[in-house]
Amino acid sequence: MDLEKLNKAAQKPPLYEKGDSIIWTDDYISKKLLQLHLNPEIDSASRMPDSIDLTISFIGSFCRESSMTILDLGCGPGLYLERLAALGHVCTGIDFSKNSISYALNQAKVKGLEISYLCQNYLELDFEDQFDLIILIYTDIGVLLPEERVQLLDRIYRALKPNGVFIFDVLNDKNTELKFQEDQTWSFEFSGFWDSLPYLELANGFHYPENRVFLKQHTLIDERDRIRTYRFWTHYFNSDEMKKILSSRGFRQTENFEKILPSKDIWDGENVTFYKTQK
Repeated sequence: MDLEKLNKAAQKPPLYEKGDSIIWTDDYISKKLLQLHLNPEIDSASRMPDSIDLTISFIGSFCRESSMTILDLGCGPGLYLERLAALGHVCTGIDFSKNSISYALNQAKVKGLEISYLCQNYLELDFEDQFDLIILIYTDIGVLLPEERVQLLDRIYRALKPNGVFIFDVLNDKNTELKFQEDQTWSFEFSGFWDSLPYLELANGFHYPENRVFLKQHTLIDERDRIRTYRFWTHYFNSDEMKKILSSRGFRQTENFEKILPSKDIWDGENVTFYKTQK
């Protein structure tokens, strides 16, 4: 085992330096992610059913018509769209994981719901004046690098119909720093989330307070001394900052909403702020 190489890989990286591995297109890991999405007892991939229901109720308060065209970005296995389609809306979902999309397509067929699903990176969104409402849930906009965020907001703006609405959530700056701790843990798995074969994992939490950014870094070494690094950047925002970002991309009438979600162990109503803005 090359301990020097492993130690170097596990150090705090420069801001926004990417890892060398991606979970969304890894067939094994994406199956594990799907299991997390579908587990109603945890909210580490999708939120628990009561939180999803509260979110759907919140979204529904902005549905001006009984049947609207709705796009869910990062839709996962379709947990939100199934509820919205059952209410009569015309729904489309986009997700990077082929396993999640396959599951969502099958569930729509089983439940008799007409939902369109696309397996693609939502940063490549290519619609124009097509949707009444676009949603991006589970603080996804905060995991994007700044240039990716601008790219996505511009594509969302173009995809909305005139006066169309965009609803999303982010981590706020009120209590987030208290919940996130810089840390380092080691673990060994014979078979686990990251691989079906034995591996050693070093998990780090890093904070870049001047940029309002957290990093969760997972460094893995397997039996073949192969080292893989997964990095998950997460931004948190205050309302003035987020409204300025949206205004710079042409959005207007932006409102923020607190305590939509119940109290939970990970990110809850105190830490998550919802935004509604308009084209």
